[in-house]
Amino acid sequence: MKYIPEIFFNLNRSAEGGLFIYLHSYRMKKTVALLSIFALTCSVYAQNMTPETLLQLGRVNPSGITKDGKSVIYSVRTYSPSEGKVTVKKYSIPVTGGTATEIQSLDGLLKDTHLSADGSFSISSNEIKIKKVYGKDFYPDQPKSDVMIYDNLNYRHWDTWEDGQFGHVFLNTLKNNKVVDSIDLMPNEPFDCPQKPFGGDEDFIFSPDGKQVLYVSKKKYGKDYAISTNTDIYAYNTATKQTSNLTEGMMGYDMKPSYSSTGTLAFLSMKTDGDEADKNDIIVVNGTVKTNLTAAWDGTVEDFIWSADGKNIYFNAPVDGTIQLFVVDNPGLTKKMPVIKQLTKGDFDVNNLVGLVGSNTMIVGRTDMNHASELFTVDLASAEMKQLTHVNDATYTTIKPSRTEKRYVTTTDGKKMLVWVIYPPDFDASKKYPALLYCQGGPQSPLTQYYSFRWNFQLMAANGYIIVAPNRRGMPGHGVKWNAEISKDYGGQVMRDYFSAIDDISKEPFVDKSRLGCIGASFGGYSVFYMAGHHEKRFKTFISHDGIFDWRTMYGTTEELFFVNHDMGGNYWDKTDVATQKSYEEFNPVNSVKKWNTPILIIQGGKDYRVPIEQGLSAFQAAQLQGIKSKLLYFPTENHWVLQDQNAFVWQREFFNWLKETL
Repeated sequence: MKYIPEIFFNLNRSAEGGLFIYLHSYRMKKTVALLSIFALTCSVYAQNMTPETLLQLGRVNPSGITKDGKSVIYSVRTYSPSEGKVTVKKYSIPVTGGTATEIQSLDGLLKDTHLSADGSFSISSNEIKIKKVYGKDFYPDQPKSDVMIYDNLNYRHWDTWEDGQFGHVFLNTLKNNKVVDSIDLMPNEPFDCPQKPFGGDEDFIFSPDGKQVLYVSKKKYGKDYAISTNTDIYAYNTATKQTSNLTEGMMGYDMKPSYSSTGTLAFLSMKTDGDEADKNDIIVVNGTVKTNLTAAWDGTVEDFIWSADGKNIYFNAPVDGTIQLFVVDNPGLTKKMPVIKQLTKGDFDVNNLVGLVGSNTMIVGRTDMNHASELFTVDLASAEMKQLTHVNDATYTTIKPSRTEKRYVTTTDGKKMLVWVIYPPDFDASKKYPALLYCQGGPQSPLTQYYSFRWNFQLMAANGYIIVAPNRRGMPGHGVKWNAEISKDYGGQVMRDYFSAIDDISKEPFVDKSRLGCIGASFGGYSVFYMAGHHEKRFKTFISHDGIFDWRTMYGTTEELFFVNHDMGGNYWDKTDVATQKSYEEFNPVNSVKKWNTPILIIQGGKDYRVPIEQGLSAFQAAQLQGIKSKLLYFPTENHWVLQDQNAFVWQREFFNWLKETL
């Protein structure tokens, strides 16, 4: 034996995520040393993803680009399972790449969008008590009373009960950088800005000249608020102290106002009141003319950024199971129709538009199913992407990645459906593997190359399961019609799409058809409950997280009634509409619960007011009373998601323990 191989591992960050081994020859005298290195290296690289590893990954959150355009500011959140400790650190890294530097404060580094151009005003949002709610509000002589009294709807939202306080925008007069006076721009109004529960600082901005304050609000109260999505963009004139509605007559969501460098306003808009998943378009305002830049484009926008010269807008949007970067020109400057071009392509998501550096570089966040979000630069001329932050690189070199594959399945109505298939590390086609049908929530949210810290495909595959994740009816990225076809048809074509996906992969010799599971949350949890009564013995086990079990009680307790009104077709007591009654009867999981015959794990958040607690408890009770092997995993302080680290850790353990036990 004269030569031996030197093993050099390089983590490939392509969609395949594979490890390549480069072989080089060395002389025999290095045999002992190299074999020792090889053994050590193999022990490091042979690990699969574990819940502990997943929860310890750094979570990158960009803050923005510094005022001088030279650096990107971001934070990294890490969690130590052994210590139960969360650490958040802030960093600065040159936009050209290099070494990140820890910083202690953001003061003075980023442009303050809440400061007027001349520095004489600032804007802020503060909670103001507007309505009486508590017993002590009505009866001051009973100060210890905690009873809550309501005479209207929207008494709770997402995970919070209405307490009578509303977020209001304030215009602050500054002198020597100190506030000397404040004006409430929404006096005595029972309305919010930012929008609850997910609005933020982007909901209120200054115009470039500082003469107007723009803010987003849904100026509806009680029942009217609960049944509508009609947010508007309001403009407060700092000189006249008058407020005008810039989107009067635009009846859906209007949000994210943003000015170009030349002073042109753009914002995101949905057309239909009550449809939270309507097509999201970019509207540009030139004088009194509003132009929809994306009206003729068969897709929906997630976020956007103006180009440096104000002639174009960059945006990200779902397409074919990914989220990519696009550009559209501003036709207000010409008489041409807007032209839309896709810039980036690949099996990854461009999930965060951080900002522009000069005129030709953008900073974005990027994920794929094997990698949590990191920051990348995008050359806007060539669309070339380069990784900027490397927070989790060292960890990923110790983890075997999974292979993700695009598979196209013909549905029962003859359409082509994208299905993501994620294979275990070291997949061997000569062996047989159990498979999990993953049912996405939303219902109209994209199933792309995202990286979840709970429903993590890499972790599931690392436990020996093939994951089947179909882009079924109701998902954006495949045209507006495909996205809309789920409404009022929850138990129809979308369920046949699910069965088509799992039946197709089950034809493969490496899939063990006797060991199929079905899992999902929210609409995915509903899908699990529904298929538990209609799967015809396909599945051996089910897991449902915050799923709808009974549409009648769901309608009676959920808070955003516009959702059930749109997707169910209305209320359950109106017997006149055939499609609506089909939703509450044929497509209602509770009506087929007597057909349940398969083990089921049911997970429910106690502070989930979107899919409230009676859904999970009713399903568990029905399973128990029928003698079906079942378990309830109840999180009293969690909402529709699991956000607390130790709860998330228990979630992962119970998830895989259940699969090990039942599949």
